[in-house]
Amino acid sequence: MGMMPKQGKMGYDRAIVTFSPDGRLFQVEYAREAIKRAATCAGIKFDGGVVLAGLRPCDKLSDDRGSRKVHQLDEHIGVVSAGLVGDTRVLVNQARQQAQVYRISYQEKIDVRSLAEDIGDFKQQHTQYGGLRPMGVSFLIGGVYKGESMLFETDVGGDIYGWNAQVIGKGRKGGEELLKEEWKEGMTEEEAKDLAIKVLSEGDTEITKKTVKMAIVTEEEGFRYLDEGECEELL
Repeated sequence: MGMMPKQGKMGYDRAIVTFSPDGRLFQVEYAREAIKRAATCAGIKFDGGVVLAGLRPCDKLSDDRGSRKVHQLDEHIGVVSAGLVGDTRVLVNQARQQAQVYRISYQEKIDVRSLAEDIGDFKQQHTQYGGLRPMGVSFLIGGVYKGESMLFETDVGGDIYGWNAQVIGKGRKGGEELLKEEWKEGMTEEEAKDLAIKVLSEGDTEITKKTVKMAIVTEEEGFRYLDEGECEELL
């Protein structure tokens, strides 16, 4: 009789529902590796609101009406994404629908945390059932609810983290160190926008008004995209 083949890593990474003997889900870990290669994104809370910023690869043939990095989910909530564009689109559409269903059902806007949890729950389901794969995208969800600025990260595995400031994508390591040094309680909107540009530069030193995408969420104005002129003034 021949010897039984050894069960290596490949024996555990073909199905999302299979744990390795040391308690790992390899497909989830592979999805996290995809996020590490994505364009840098940042979310920063300031006094009265949240800045959401990301880099979008762009050349002279690109049309800015294509895929976005920053998306509006409701009048008081936005998201910036790092990862697969198709997965981002599906999750953004679902989050928008959930926000509208909540508004119709309860006659009030959805809490930022509740919407982040809904997105996290959907991602988690994609790690639990056979025939699915993890959603290859991480989100930074920012908004203002009842006067409180909120920022949450949803991981590819469905984990949810609350932050004062955070960065995802290929500039995460250097960006986190920069945020730890420079973020402070009660910073102004202008300070937060300037810090966001510095963080994005950790992932890509050559950034332009075409590649930077940024939005501000405040209680007074709600969600608002910055135009190219406003972005250029920050560079």
